[in-house]
Amino acid sequence: MISSRLTALARQFTAERGLNGFTIQELCGEVGVSRRTFFNYFRAKEDAVLGVDSEEELRRLGEQFLARGSRGWPAVLEDLVRLAADHADEAGMNMRAHADLMAAIGREPRLLSRFIGLTHERERALVALVAAREGVTDADPYARAAIHVLSTIMRSAGERLLDSTEDADFGAALSDSLAAIRAVTATPSKRTESE
Repeated sequence: MISSRLTALARQFTAERGLNGFTIQELCGEVGVSRRTFFNYFRAKEDAVLGVDSEEELRRLGEQFLARGSRGWPAVLEDLVRLAADHADEAGMNMRAHADLMAAIGREPRLLSRFIGLTHERERALVALVAAREGVTDADPYARAAIHVLSTIMRSAGERLLDSTEDADFGAALSDSLAAIRAVTATPSKRTESE
């Protein structure tokens, strides 16, 4: 996918040289596409580094989520994690890609502000999507909690990728994080008097 290749290289260049250390023309030349193609996917170099998703991609993922239908709150989280894993696979998110993104943000602090803003926008959109599927309002505490838990799962999986000595699979890291959260939040058994 062209957008994934542009993002991967933009992250690598930014991590190595900073945003001012390369041009869009140079990036396009390395990937083998025109500047016009670049602007079909991204508005600016910063968007390429952050991997801003196209409206079409987000719409498609949203339709897949809605098509699965309401099956209760545990299924909401499973479906969100599955879609995140599928999206990560399509975008080529692996240990190197995640490390390059973190290095690029570390090198260019202005990217951090943009990254946080995009994260908040995505979370609001996901809450609305969950609310629509489950027939609740955007203010529903369960819809909001599902997205907060998803954010924690994604952060945990990202940290696992950074800590890994091998090229760990992001989808597997997401599934492992979901299982860990479920295990630590499971309803505890009643304590015995000897405890």
